[in-house]
Amino acid sequence: MNAGSRLLVALLRLLQHLPLGVQAVLGRAFGATLHTVAGSRRRVALRNVELCFPHLPVQRRRALVREHFGWLGRSLLERGLLWYAPPERLKRLIRVEGDVGFAERSDKPVMWLVPHFVALDVAAVALQLFQSTRGATIYQKQSDPVFDAAFRQGRERFGQAETFSRKEGAKPLIRAIRQRGLGFFNLPDMDFGPKDAAFVPFFGVPAATLLAPSRMAQLVGMAVQPVVAEILPGGEGYLVRVLPPWDDFPSEDVYADTLRINQWIESEIRHRPAQYLWVHKRFKTRPPGDPPLY
Repeated sequence: MNAGSRLLVALLRLLQHLPLGVQAVLGRAFGATLHTVAGSRRRVALRNVELCFPHLPVQRRRALVREHFGWLGRSLLERGLLWYAPPERLKRLIRVEGDVGFAERSDKPVMWLVPHFVALDVAAVALQLFQSTRGATIYQKQSDPVFDAAFRQGRERFGQAETFSRKEGAKPLIRAIRQRGLGFFNLPDMDFGPKDAAFVPFFGVPAATLLAPSRMAQLVGMAVQPVVAEILPGGEGYLVRVLPPWDDFPSEDVYADTLRINQWIESEIRHRPAQYLWVHKRFKTRPPGDPPLY
């Protein structure tokens, strides 16, 4: 297992030397292969798209999922670029729009809300290279130690980010934000089960959604700024949109805040549906008495 993992990591390190346009072709081919062989993930993606876009004809849904796997393949192969390419090259490839320096001026610590589009790691790199506020994120330990080390080193290599284990809970992270003013790179749209979550509509389907963004912003006194990243076609690079901070967030209503986050993510997905992470079982946890959706 470790020998194979080391080989894959070495391959990512080699591929990052290629022009991005070449990597893009290889990534889309890899994605097409995944679409063919990864039957369980393909079925999850098709089911998610069916639930979120029931009005689309079946052929359109299948085409969307096929396109999604092309972007997913690119994001996986181009991980080596984000982990190993020189910062100067990454700055040339990443275009940032919006107020990326807001956290540097804010008198509050900042929570960056970053939904699970396939380019979310590009957003993490941009927030380290284009502004100076150190950031933190919660990290899910990988089962493979080689991949785990590569993930952590890749995300922390610029010296501008710290990772906190999900197993440790939120207290060490909150302490670091309060004491050192770290920004928090928050991924608000995964199903982690019913604990500390509520069933909030996502494209009209009840989805177990963490209440932590609103609660944490209220507890620590954080400003909340949405960030969205996308992969551009061919060798054009990446676009990271740093949106204006939400002046009226959090409110006194945690459920309403969480619904607002979901509705914002829905609006972003409608702009670029093929780049959202459809292979995640977003609706795995169901309300009591509801049948499973997968």
